Amino acid sequence: MLKSLLLTVMAAALAASMGYASQSDSKVTIPVGKASPTSGQEMYANYCATCHGVDGKGHGPVAGTLKTPPSDLTVLSKNNHGKFPGEHVLSILQFGVEVPTHGSALMPVWGPILGKMNTSNPDVKQLRMVNLSRYLESIQVK
Repeated sequence: MLKSLLLTVMAAALAASMGYASQSDSKVTIPVGKASPTSGQEMYANYCATCHGVDGKGHGPVAGTLKTPPSDLTVLSKNNHGKFPGEHVLSILQFGVEVPTHGSALMPVWGPILGKMNTSNPDVKQLRMVNLSRYLESIQVK
């Protein structure tokens, strides 16, 4: 009985240490799903929430791995004298940020993907950016 208990504890310890070791990789893999260009909320959940958080406050599951913390996207209007900076948001979605968190100046993780999305149809790319911007406008704190 004691022998089987000891073996069980050792197996559990080995499994836990292997799980911990696999978490030490500096590379973060984020699964991506296809998002409808008509749903800003769906695009946000697929492309933005991993860093900015489901609530947009900048506390997504990979936020701690970034060199610069993600922005709180719920205070964009508040920080712009109560007016949502739609043109600025569209510019960032299209061209990226001035100070990249890591990687390219485009959205660090999604830049290459968003940049290649629907390049054959600029109308769909614009639709994606406008709907994502509208969703961000909808989550602003009052």
